[in-house]
Amino acid sequence: MKIHYDYEIIRGKNESKSPRKIHIIGSVGSGKTTLAKELSAILSAAHYELDNVVWNRSEEGDRRRSDKEKREILKDIIDSDGWIIEGAHTNDWIEDSLLNAELIILLEPAYGIRNIRIIKRFLRQKLKMETANYTPSFRIFLSMFKWNRYFERTAKPYIFDKFSVYGHKTIIAESISDVIIYLTFIESKSEAG
Repeated sequence: MKIHYDYEIIRGKNESKSPRKIHIIGSVGSGKTTLAKELSAILSAAHYELDNVVWNRSEEGDRRRSDKEKREILKDIIDSDGWIIEGAHTNDWIEDSLLNAELIILLEPAYGIRNIRIIKRFLRQKLKMETANYTPSFRIFLSMFKWNRYFERTAKPYIFDKFSVYGHKTIIAESISDVIIYLTFIESKSEAG
């Protein structure tokens, strides 16, 4: 795990032991949603998927929201006391989430691991063992590999450049367990004074 997180800066803003406003970013298959759900349970903070901010879901089909709509929804979320926001989105409309986050997590398992997870997810969805916010189709399945490749080649270098201003509150982790171990470390350091 690569850590770029200044514990003292964050603790000065947040008197509680663990960060309460967390933004998780990573490619498809990185484990963002799984991590967000785990952290939500541990920290008792609401979990939000950026895909559900981007898309207005309805029985008639999904409609992409305008940037203005996305910013308004995101503002309502970040104005709350605690939240965990996750997604692969790097567009300008997420900037307020990054500014207000007490911790930013770039979840970055190996490229091949993400591809295997994409296959497993698709099979679980088709076997009705897992639900999705979208209809799992072969077209979306193939697109996920394309999105994963795009993230690796284009989005990740962009994230490293754009997020450099948030280096004091960013961790780069290869696995969910790395993040949990790190947050446990923060908690124990806080209790020690």
